[in-house]
Amino acid sequence: MRDVDLLIFDLDGTLVDTASEIADTVNDVLSEAGLSAQEPARIRGWIGHGARTTLRRALLAQPDNYADRIDIDALLGPLMRRFDFFHTRRCGTSSELFPGVRETLDALRGRGQCMALLTNKEARFTAQVLRRHELRGYFGPAISGDSLDQRKPSAIPVKHCVDWHGARAERTVLIGDSGVDAQTARNAGIAFWAVPYGYNGVTPVEHTKPDRLLSHFGELLQLIAPRVSAPSTGAA
Repeated sequence: MRDVDLLIFDLDGTLVDTASEIADTVNDVLSEAGLSAQEPARIRGWIGHGARTTLRRALLAQPDNYADRIDIDALLGPLMRRFDFFHTRRCGTSSELFPGVRETLDALRGRGQCMALLTNKEARFTAQVLRRHELRGYFGPAISGDSLDQRKPSAIPVKHCVDWHGARAERTVLIGDSGVDAQTARNAGIAFWAVPYGYNGVTPVEHTKPDRLLSHFGELLQLIAPRVSAPSTGAA
């Protein structure tokens, strides 16, 4: 077993399967704009860099050289406002926890394990997903894509979580599902453990060369030593 000061979890694709509601929102926006809907499986492969990037990719995927005939950056502003409108209704409605997540988080918390959340999802939508699935109480802090000046793969959000807990980088592990998470961990000088599912486009997550590829989420309980002391309360 490994002694770990802090576990930092990604959200979408690691703890919660949110792909269906993100895909529905993207297609809501495209439909209202008179554009071609995209296959949910294709949109799933675009998730991980924030909603704006996902929507940009949906515009680039339009037929008949659509992206060559418009100013994508100018169009993204108003379309993102419509994304926010639709996703406020969709967020948390069809997402589900991945198998073993609830039981594992309960067990880790019972052991006194410090845990944080780090996602590129916008804060208002992060809050909706956490509230819908009753996850907020597990994590301190919960850092979203717009919480700080920089987002993943920057090391800054990781450093914020490490400092918040008074943890050591060499005893901190990021649990995620994608190349973005892998690069974030490397930039911050911490270990990256990958779940065997999630959103990494068409590339298997093992190609990101994680320090460990979990066989299932619950394997964390076999790999991490229980803490002797109570978890840190951190600072708001």
